[in-house]
Amino acid sequence: MKTLQDINFKDKKALIRVDFNVPLDENFKVTDATRIAAAKPTIDKILKDGGAVILMSHLGRPKGVDDKYSLKHIVDEVSEILGVPVKFVSDCVGEVAEKASADLKMGEVLLLENLRFHSEEEKGDEGFAKKLSILGDVYVNDAFGTAHRAHASTTIVAKFFPENKCFGSLLAQEIISIKKVLEDSEKPVLAVLGGSKVSSKITIIENILDKVDHLILGGGMSFTFVKALGGKVGDSICEDDKQELALEILKKAKEKGVQVHIPVDVIAADDFSNDAHTQICDIDKIPDGWQGLDAGPKSRELFHKVIMASKTILWNGPVGVFEMENFANGTIALGNSIAEATKNGSFSLVGGGDSVAAVKQFGFEDKVSYVSTGGGAMLESLEGKVLPGIEAILK
Repeated sequence: MKTLQDINFKDKKALIRVDFNVPLDENFKVTDATRIAAAKPTIDKILKDGGAVILMSHLGRPKGVDDKYSLKHIVDEVSEILGVPVKFVSDCVGEVAEKASADLKMGEVLLLENLRFHSEEEKGDEGFAKKLSILGDVYVNDAFGTAHRAHASTTIVAKFFPENKCFGSLLAQEIISIKKVLEDSEKPVLAVLGGSKVSSKITIIENILDKVDHLILGGGMSFTFVKALGGKVGDSICEDDKQELALEILKKAKEKGVQVHIPVDVIAADDFSNDAHTQICDIDKIPDGWQGLDAGPKSRELFHKVIMASKTILWNGPVGVFEMENFANGTIALGNSIAEATKNGSFSLVGGGDSVAAVKQFGFEDKVSYVSTGGGAMLESLEGKVLPGIEAILK
């Protein structure tokens, strides 16, 4: 695996695919700069070597050129985080981009305009990728969030740098962390899967059953399993058409010696609202008109014991409707348990939109081993897929 550390960037212009798809408010101010900050170590290393940096990214889903999605809005934020003035050019290919790249001096940083202003980017167009490749001497992919897309800037462009391409430090760290869970893990290995639907996690479950010793199934998806086992789940979210599949998963897990842990009690509510009346029920005895919205106290205790006994922990998905304050305690307790296990020497990887949001919201970011910024890319890795953006560098 060729990484930044394998290349000296002195007098080289590095063309870096970053993921600066950041949220902006109505005044075009960045509201969460996590992704920009995540690219800083890669950029710092290149500048320290004595190289120059050309950054390319997408922002949003524009249909053609649209000022609202221009990367010019984030220039000040990027400059502030990097601690160097960032130059900006109004296109990412063609004469204007080529001139800006040619004029770039060592030690300087240039940000190209939104790649998706050109439809060829998402089509993975080779001609467009070639135009991008002209801009730099070395290609660095540091955008894990888009590594599952075979777009021009994430995958196709790499073929124009047969010897001069590598992973940035963020992407390398993502690959190492996922490998640590799926291939090089210290046992016992635990996967905590939450969220509302079994259907969205089937391929992950099937791929990790050979690699884990324990599986905690929490959140809305647990009701599909409970109902399949003959329990009463009241008005809780449930995929009736996936009950057979749920039983099949439990059977496979048993055959492979994987212990599956499902919540035993829930905080049930008489309405999907933070102000609803609540009661604690056994998960398989939820009355009609009530729905389970969070893991109950016995479940939290059960999960804590399993987590504390695990050496490698993957967390994907919350175990309750944590967006509502009154139903966040199960997810917070889970985070506390994982943080405690990590402090005691376990390796913990958190990934997937909602669990990352929960980790940030409740301040667990620095208390787990690694938080993946990847979203869809992370999930596809867990499903066992080889991501095109990663394969393109390994070739």
